Amino acid sequence: MPFPEDSNSSGLLDIKNIDFLSVLNQLDDGVIIADITGTILFYNIAQSKIDNLAPEDVIGLKVTDIYELNNRTSMIMHVIYQHGSIKNRAFLYRTRSGKVANTITSAYPLFNQGAINGVICFVKDYELLYQSTSLTTITKTRADLGNGTQYTFADLIGSDPNFQRVVGMARKAASSPSPIMIQGETGTGKELFAQAIHNHSKRREQKYIVINCGAIPHGLLEGILFGTARGAFTGALDKPGLFETAHGSTLFLDELLAMPLDLQAKLLRVVQEKCIRRVGSAMETPVDVKIISSVSQDPRIAIRENRLRTDLFYRLGVVMIKLPPLRDRQDNMNELISHFIEKYNNSLGTNVTYISEEVLDLFTTYQWPGNVRELEHMIEGAMNMAGKEETIGIEHFTPGLDCLEQLDFACLETPFSMPKNPDDQKTEIPSKRLDPEGPYNFIQARSDQEKSAIKTALYATGGNVTTAAKYLGFSRQLLHYKIKKHGFCRGDFIQRSIK
Repeated sequence: MPFPEDSNSSGLLDIKNIDFLSVLNQLDDGVIIADITGTILFYNIAQSKIDNLAPEDVIGLKVTDIYELNNRTSMIMHVIYQHGSIKNRAFLYRTRSGKVANTITSAYPLFNQGAINGVICFVKDYELLYQSTSLTTITKTRADLGNGTQYTFADLIGSDPNFQRVVGMARKAASSPSPIMIQGETGTGKELFAQAIHNHSKRREQKYIVINCGAIPHGLLEGILFGTARGAFTGALDKPGLFETAHGSTLFLDELLAMPLDLQAKLLRVVQEKCIRRVGSAMETPVDVKIISSVSQDPRIAIRENRLRTDLFYRLGVVMIKLPPLRDRQDNMNELISHFIEKYNNSLGTNVTYISEEVLDLFTTYQWPGNVRELEHMIEGAMNMAGKEETIGIEHFTPGLDCLEQLDFACLETPFSMPKNPDDQKTEIPSKRLDPEGPYNFIQARSDQEKSAIKTALYATGGNVTTAAKYLGFSRQLLHYKIKKHGFCRGDFIQRSIK
């Protein structure tokens, strides 16, 4: 496609002609740009919402004219005089019209030929951030039970004995005040288990509180967990943290390993002493909180990698619940599939009843790195493609189906010695010295390896799909699918065998 005549036909981005201000005006964070005198030159829409001021009433005025700040207390003026950056500083200020804003602010000097000639300031609304961390991270796809949760043990799908054993452990632990640590790969249902435990406990009538430790900047996490006292830092207010909010209830610390080690030490003291001290306060407040935490890897490995304090593990891992990955729950596959089909029939208005054997065979050979969440994603996508059809087939997963084909043919071992493929002598083996202009793509290499293994098995068995599938280690339905995929004709292998 030819370039327009007035564009840069070289394909290089001309940064000088980019309208950066229009981009800044679309950000969710407030943005202020001021010159060396503190006069506001740019004031985006998000900042006008935070301050409740119109941009046209602000631009051209000095920062100290708009806000109840002086050259010492204004962050913009501080950067101008000190020539240094300010990052993620909690900052409370009041506009001249009386609006009070509680924010997280960063300010950076702007240079021209080595000399500072202005400041750019980014402002986050602290109240919005705080409120968002007080909500559960699960998408509200079903009714809230009235305590901030959506799930109970009845919603945990799977009759597999090992899975039911884990559910039984969680039920017993729910009645105890001792902390629980849930270990599981991504997508295994750690949040669902945490909610189910809360709803099976005596605290079920109280509000369930959850925070994702990896989603909050480290500088804010301490104040959000333990609260702040007025005067602790510039703009700090008396505000309870999540521990105080969760008094008498359950606090779920999701992604615990994302919490910095120094904050883990403060958390340890709270667990031991059962009281908290707000940031900047000397007063201690008793708290009665059932703590559930989650980790995505073996906590002992995290300890060796210096991501988890040993003493905190002993305190929070009093009861350890390890959730099995989906690849170890193959007996539950049909139950989970049926559950998700029913769920999305209701939400999408579809009428799917069955899933084809070919798809089921692919599902049972896949390792599911995303676990149950990935399975649900695949089912939902296929049902969107199925429309009014009753059966989900291979064709409904394209192109997402390619990710399911992860069989490692490089490690394939067969119980017999196969004769050489007659075409092998004609096959060109790629040189170990790869052409930099034509890289030998890994996906293509894996596909070629798969084709070679299938051809060898079909030659060895005279085109007998059942026997070839047995030697290859998967079902005949899956082999039929792959024969079609690679464009093979079974008759070619039968004729060669007869000759």
